[in-house]
This record gives sequence, structure tokens and C-alpha cells, in this order.
Amino acid sequence: MTAHILSIGTALPQTTIEQDDMRDFFARQPGYDRLASRLVHAAFDAAAIERRHTVVTELADGGTHGRDVFVSADGVLQAPSTGVRNAVYAAEAPALFAEAARAALTGAGITADAVTHVVTASCTGFFAPGPDYRLIRDLGLPATVERYHLGFLGCAAAFPALRTASHICASRPDAVVLVVCAELCSLHIRSSTEPDQIVASSVFADGAAAAVVSGRSGSGPSLELERFGTSVTSEGETDMVWLIGDEGFEMTLTAEVPRIIGREILDVVTGFLDAAPGDERPWGVDAWAVHPGGRSILDRVESSLSLDPAALAASRAVLQQAGNMSSATILFILRDLLADAALGDDARIAGLAFGPGLTVESLLAVKHMPPAA
Repeated sequence: MTAHILSIGTALPQTTIEQDDMRDFFARQPGYDRLASRLVHAAFDAAAIERRHTVVTELADGGTHGRDVFVSADGVLQAPSTGVRNAVYAAEAPALFAEAARAALTGAGITADAVTHVVTASCTGFFAPGPDYRLIRDLGLPATVERYHLGFLGCAAAFPALRTASHICASRPDAVVLVVCAELCSLHIRSSTEPDQIVASSVFADGAAAAVVSGRSGSGPSLELERFGTSVTSEGETDMVWLIGDEGFEMTLTAEVPRIIGREILDVVTGFLDAAPGDERPWGVDAWAVHPGGRSILDRVESSLSLDPAALAASRAVLQQAGNMSSATILFILRDLLADAALGDDARIAGLAFGPGLTVESLLAVKHMPPAA
């Protein structure tokens, strides 16, 4: 039985930070010489991001009203321990998981008691009983719901989570699977003059997204999960790294990441997609959902696949308005494509997401519209 996404719900923290304000905030940090300041301006200005959302309220207005946890009263970025950062994750993440999940259930017209399985994903914090358990309590799901948590898979985790849901639906035709990804990337923000740390600070943000997946047909537009793919690039193991340090999780994101993706994405997509003979659509698809790890990654994918500039419009729009929310980001893009009236019945959507490894996760989905009344 083929699984369908019946609805996608999203949630964002209330605190919004403008990219220009964050750029100026970082450029003011102690220890930044002229070169580091130039790197900050170059990275933040080139990110193609207007604003991001964060649970770190001290970062609002460029950190000018600090509370001495993440930002001091005089606007200096602090270095709280991993324990302090993770405690904020445990306090803040459950509400975002629940908000996104409620929105998805409401959009699908499905009540909490109909959910049979929960699959959660996150790489920015840990606690147990975890977010999968909290959804049972916070949403009033049945105590018998089967729960699975995918931890520390990075930005690509949404597709393995959806793939898990698809496998569940194949084995349980009556299954209703709630997939929820939530990331609080800003908890691990740090002051550094290292170029990869500056780039990470310029793009990552907080957010959550949820999808209701079922073998049942819904009353509204849906995305049929036709197939998934995964591939590990020939290099890049040390270029995208996510480690747990003493002062937060430590991100390595080198300038080689977009270059590696640019060199290898053509072979990955060629092996995954197959246009029918005579199909004039590029790669036989109508729309693309590509994880916006950064503007340069989208540029490389667009160039390497010879895509029309409009092909990645949905991905660029999410990056511009919300930044890189790690695993949740691709679901924001799929949400917009699901709601796009210009994509009609049987529109084929190709998805690409990138995680440590480098790992490329792929999705082919087919949009279905409800019968006309």
C-alpha cells in the first residue's frame, strides 16, 4: 500500500531576528579583527535570508537586551555549558513539537485518537522520556501508540522519518503515522572567528514541522510517497560534522560542502529519477523540494542539474523567510508545494536533503487533488 502525506503543519518560535541585526551583533563581538568582521558581513549578506526565528529571546534586536544566559547585558555572546543549552531544549522543544503536530492533524481532519504511530526527529537536543513520549501526553494520543525517535541525523532526517512512516503504512494498512521534526539550532550558537562557524551562525534557525502519513485517502490535496533513495557521496565525511562538545553542539560546515554536492548531485539524481520516454519535463518532474542548507547549495544543485531558476523558488522562499531549520526545513517546502494551486493532479515532486556523511536523501512524491464536487 502506498502512503500519502495528508497534511503538513508547521510551528515557529515567537521571537524573530532580522538577518541584518544578527550580522551587526556578530560583527560587534570581542575578538573579531577586521578580517573576521569582513567574513561576518560577507557570510550574513550572502545567505539570502531576511529573518529567522529563535527560542533564544536574548538574540532579539541584535542581543541588546541580554539576560546573561546566552547574551550578556552588554551584548556579548556567552558560552553556556551543553547542560544549560540542553535544559532550554527540554523546556522549549515539546511545545513546538505539539504545535506543529496539532496543525497537521487539524489540516488532515484526523483526531488524536486515530493516530497509531509517532515518528519524531531532532538533532539539537536530547531528553527522555523524549519528544515522542511528550506528544502522547500533550496531544492526548492513545497510550498504545508505537513511537520511534530518529536522533542526530542532521538536516536530512525528515526523509528517513517519512520513509519509516511509509514502511509502517505498507505493513499496517490501517496505520495513521504522525511524523514530527523540531530543531532548536540557535541553542548552539557560538562566537567564533572560524569561517565555518561564522557560516553556520549566518544560516541556522529554529522551527518545527509535522506530517500526517496514511494509506487512507484524504479529503484534500495529498502527496503520494512513491519512492525514496539514499546515497553517500565519495567524499565529505569531515566537511559536515555535528559533535557534542562541552559548550554546546559543535558544527563543522566547510566551504567544500556545496562543491561536493555540486560535483556529485547529477549522478545521484540520474540514478534516482527516470523520466518516461517523450517526457519533456526536466527529470520528469514538475517541482523540486531541495533542502536549503545555504544559498550556495541551492545554486550548485540548480547549476549541476541545469534547472530553470524558478525550479527552486519554493526552497529559496523558505530559506529567505525562516533560514535553515535543519530537519524541519524540507517539510516547510513540501507544505508550500502541497498548497500551491499551480501544481495540479499527478504533479511529480522531487525532493533532496543533505546530511552528515555527506548523505543525500531523495524523495519522489506525486500530488493528488480531491475529486471535483
